[in-house]
Amino acid sequence: MRAKKLYQGTAVMDALSRWRNVLNQAANLSGWDANNFRSEADLVKKIVKEVLTKLDSTHLSITEFPVGLESRVEELIEFIDDQSNKVCMIGIWGMGGSGKTTTAKAIYNQINRKFADRSFIENIREICEKDNTGIIRLQEQLLSDVLKIKVKKIHSITSGTTMIEKRLRGKTVLVILDDVSKFEQIKALCGNRKWFGTGSVLIVTTRDVHLLKLLKVAHVCTMKEMDEDESLELFSWHAFREPSPTKYFTELSRNVVAYCGGLPLALEILGSYLYGRTKREWTSVLSKLERIPNDQVQEKLRISYDGLKDDMEKDIFLDICFFFIGKDRAYVTKILNGRGLYADIGITVLVERSLVKIEKNNKLGMHDLLRDMGREIVRQSSVKNPGKRSRLWFHEDVHDVLTKNMVTKTVEGLAFKLQRTDRVCFSTNSFKEMKKLRLLQLDCVNLIGDYDCFSNQLRWVKWQGFTFNNIPDDFYQGNLVAMDLKHSNIRQVWIETTLMEKLKFLNLSHSKFLKNSPDFSKL
Repeated sequence: MRAKKLYQGTAVMDALSRWRNVLNQAANLSGWDANNFRSEADLVKKIVKEVLTKLDSTHLSITEFPVGLESRVEELIEFIDDQSNKVCMIGIWGMGGSGKTTTAKAIYNQINRKFADRSFIENIREICEKDNTGIIRLQEQLLSDVLKIKVKKIHSITSGTTMIEKRLRGKTVLVILDDVSKFEQIKALCGNRKWFGTGSVLIVTTRDVHLLKLLKVAHVCTMKEMDEDESLELFSWHAFREPSPTKYFTELSRNVVAYCGGLPLALEILGSYLYGRTKREWTSVLSKLERIPNDQVQEKLRISYDGLKDDMEKDIFLDICFFFIGKDRAYVTKILNGRGLYADIGITVLVERSLVKIEKNNKLGMHDLLRDMGREIVRQSSVKNPGKRSRLWFHEDVHDVLTKNMVTKTVEGLAFKLQRTDRVCFSTNSFKEMKKLRLLQLDCVNLIGDYDCFSNQLRWVKWQGFTFNNIPDDFYQGNLVAMDLKHSNIRQVWIETTLMEKLKFLNLSHSKFLKNSPDFSKL
């Protein structure tokens, strides 16, 4: 009757009609049978959880074209479900641009509704590198997300850690820490599994698997390169806005895909860059990539290199980039240790940081784009004058440097490789200024002049097609660790009195004119 006084004429009838419809809809809604719950408290908890789920609008934006993502996400969610009776800690590990963050976001979107308390903390490395208060701001974000209130300013990392432990203790939470670069970051945010209640899930994405070992995660998901079909589809979505290449671009597309090596970041960046361009422009881009990597891909990958702790680790990485991909780990370790680079631990760190891989038969491997990134770092050190770079490998640059006397004391490594049907001749004087030369590869190259011009810092010489009958007397290298003279014309290596004391490896295979074998017992 009160409603009739408030509304006159047709207005009251319209209002009553709307109310009637709403009540009818409410009566038809399904609900919960209280008899199916042990207590009213359990029923209330169920209702609250369901309401929170309905009200929640949390959804993280992920890639527009999630090719190959579903199977990886399903596998990890299945593992998480199997760990529901404990605190589940898992890691997602891989090189830059391999899809770690995308995978973590996709998992979060699928399971976050199961958790009333949750937080996704992104770009941890970048935030912490900007200023000293970065980790404190991340602690505030974590507490604000989980407690659903604005946390007052934390005054120190220690007080923040104490607050997180106290407020999260016993809670069943979902926490994802994205792009962690230091263990201190994990300790400050989620330092101990005892902080969390049963059923909690902690996911950490990182380029450094050693951090996951320290955290003692239950499972490490290693990000693998996409296969050829997935790569072509992802590239095509960005380059053509279709799942496959358009007519006349199939072969060029496959060439770009091969260059990307299954790395999602490179496929997306180069696909978008080539979108709408002509075949001639595509060919030009591919030719340029042989000399200069894409700057966006380079910037992303270089983060791992810049994160190395010291110059020794960086030197080991660059030496592998230029000279030792595909070589035996023990062989390379001895050569690099000969210079005092502590390669045993150094190579291990590079593997943990996703910069180097150990392939079958203990061979050193590296993604082609990481190799190109390392070579570009050296090129950028002296773009105009290659003679001032620490390492030389590009055919034209090496030829110019050796023929035009452009060499400086900066050069530590040089590689000049020709086919056996080709030959080129240089003067040994071209090497005179290379006082720091450690690593030298000359395939099918003749040298004229005195051999005492070479640096006494040489640790590795690979000279296939060596034309002399024996090693020149004035080429004495007391620090040399490895000498590879495969396919040489050598007849006698040296006389015993000139044996190089530190030499550990001597390769004379396919040297068909060899008559006298050196005394290998002294190697």
